[in-house]
Amino acid sequence: MDRAREGSDTELQRKLDHEIRMREGACKLLAACSQREQALEATKSLLVCNSRILSYMGELQRRKEAQVLGKTGRRPSDTGPPSERSPCRGRVCISDLRIPLMWKDTEYFKNKGDLHRWAVFLLLQLGEEIQDTEMILVDRTLTDISFQNNVLFTEAGPDFELRLELYGACLEEEGALAGAPKRLATKLSSSLGRSSGRRVRASMDSAGGSGSSPILLPTPAVGGPRYHLLAHTTLTLAAVQDGFRTHDLTLASHEENPAWLPLYGSVCCRLAAQPLCMSQPTASGTLRVQQAGELRNGTQVHGILKGTNLFCYRRPEDADTGEEPLFTIVINKDTRVRAGELDQAPGRPFTLSISNQYGDDEVMHTLQTESREALQSWKEALWQLFFDMSQWKQCCDEIMKIETPAPRKPPQALAKQGSLYHEMVLSEPVAPGGPGEGLLLQDNAISAEIQALLSSYYSDR
Repeated sequence: MDRAREGSDTELQRKLDHEIRMREGACKLLAACSQREQALEATKSLLVCNSRILSYMGELQRRKEAQVLGKTGRRPSDTGPPSERSPCRGRVCISDLRIPLMWKDTEYFKNKGDLHRWAVFLLLQLGEEIQDTEMILVDRTLTDISFQNNVLFTEAGPDFELRLELYGACLEEEGALAGAPKRLATKLSSSLGRSSGRRVRASMDSAGGSGSSPILLPTPAVGGPRYHLLAHTTLTLAAVQDGFRTHDLTLASHEENPAWLPLYGSVCCRLAAQPLCMSQPTASGTLRVQQAGELRNGTQVHGILKGTNLFCYRRPEDADTGEEPLFTIVINKDTRVRAGELDQAPGRPFTLSISNQYGDDEVMHTLQTESREALQSWKEALWQLFFDMSQWKQCCDEIMKIETPAPRKPPQALAKQGSLYHEMVLSEPVAPGGPGEGLLLQDNAISAEIQALLSSYYSDR
């Protein structure tokens, strides 16, 4: 257990180090940007990196606090009640994201007034994991904001809270970069919703008092776009449904705000969840199954418990080759299971009965195991499945389809206009003080570093 925890902490630290390096690259990219679209993407990347850094630091601190409390508390060998059963983990996927817009009649139907434009994206957080969508340009010609991404979280519990935050930058607004370290950290730490995040924010303030914060590195003092939090909402297990649903958004801006975007106040999406108990086998082994009215010896099968079914195959290899099972025993929340006594006399079979009600008829299957240990293993697997079904609820009625998100591509605006990465790699060096000095850095070592960071930036997304 300690080794597994250490491995998990090491992986989290690796993610933290990676985001710190990505933030350095985003800062240098922003300082070298010559086009507005590039600056928007760089500022967005900077905001996402800072958000992840705060989240990972908060999670590391929470784990260390839990470890200290565990050392000072009772040891596992102390007398006490057994540990509570934990539900299985699962995957949560949100897709078909659409946010309706509510334009004034004079703006949309009569096409009057200034054609304001916004750059918007979504920041999504589940636990310590944070993901983002592509950036979209919005004006009054659009009736809603549609994000094409399928965002997948692979480590979720049934008590998950998925927070969605909509950020936007008004392209007509010329202000200082919103990524100034302290102001951005304040905004992001408030989105964590955890006391650990606030403590991390406080420690950053004390560390940054002298201007030497080790995490939130100085942001280049250049003009750039300014992202505002426009709206947010939190989705839980109750919002999971294998279909398209509408959810309320909490608006964080108003019409008097220069960053105001006419949101309708709702978000439409498909939120699906797939517990591991529904997608992976939880028990398998040799069984002898007898149905009421059949011969006493029953049929010897290879049983696999997966989801809400106990699949019974003739041979173990049939499951791997895709053969149809001989028969299937349904296991759902209404199924009744009764295990035989484990202290039976020698020679008597170890049995497990499974009963299902179909209308007025009750169908019962009796399972015989080869040993007391096998019986206990099947019994534990079934009890765990019933507990998982009670926690994941509607997600265990039937398996929901979850599509693996496609690899992220470089933003279309950058690809069409020529990305800064390609400009820096392909362009010839310029003389100091000459045109383009702000775009092409003369220090070969720094230039090579930025090229590597930008290459990593596009390949990681």
